[in-house]
Amino acid sequence: CTVIFTRLATRDLHKPISILFCNLAVSDLFTSFSGFWISMLFITNPDTTIFGSPDMLAPYALYTTSILSTIYNLVSIGIERYLAVVGSMRARFRVARNHSIAVVFISWVLAFFQGCLPLMGWNCLHAERSTSVLYSPFCISYLIFITMPNVVLAFLVPLFTYLRIIITLRKRKLRMQACGQATGTYKSAETQVARTSISIWLLALVSYAPFLAGVIFDAANQRCHVDLYPGAYVFRNFTAMLITITCLGNPVLYTLKLRTLGAKLKALRCPSAGRVRACAI
Repeated sequence: CTVIFTRLATRDLHKPISILFCNLAVSDLFTSFSGFWISMLFITNPDTTIFGSPDMLAPYALYTTSILSTIYNLVSIGIERYLAVVGSMRARFRVARNHSIAVVFISWVLAFFQGCLPLMGWNCLHAERSTSVLYSPFCISYLIFITMPNVVLAFLVPLFTYLRIIITLRKRKLRMQACGQATGTYKSAETQVARTSISIWLLALVSYAPFLAGVIFDAANQRCHVDLYPGAYVFRNFTAMLITITCLGNPVLYTLKLRTLGAKLKALRCPSAGRVRACAI
């Protein structure tokens, strides 16, 4: 909420990256709200979150939608940073506000469509053999369908984009050194990108890898709910806490760190006239 109010109060939404930051905050807010909803259902009736019931479909669907939206936002921010730095330096492409709005719209459409599939009939309320033990009444096939490709997407795309940014900045620094120009700004930007990207990737790894492991365990498990109680459900709650930590870590990583980084990258995209003439020679 602080991120959203800050962005709205400063009238900073005309920047493409600010739109993605604000949308990421909205996704994190939905994740926290849906997690709180599930927690309240567990407090009032614990059996519903263990053995499953029709009442769990709506909160689980909202929870899935918000997590998918967060993943798509993380991927979109990485791609936007890549295009803003690498594309601008090569004068090929410039990210505009309309592009960010379109990405936000597409991300929510995909997230809502995949997250609401159980509400449309892809659930296991009447099929006990294929039902999930950890996330009843979701089906194992549905969990695999939404988990495997999206978690891999959350790991690989940011890793590729931020590595490409670091490599581009390093090459640019070497070119500046060949021109006899100072490279302090490039070195600082490269260091900041490296630290931020490693933090982003590690946060996603720590947050979503246990959830992926839980889904794989759920798919390979053939035992009933009682046999797995309480250890498996403690692990399930632990994975939910890690995802909530991601919602707390995203504002710190993106809003606080990248504000300074954005100013540095803007200076790199708009070099002084003397530096341009020197590099042209």
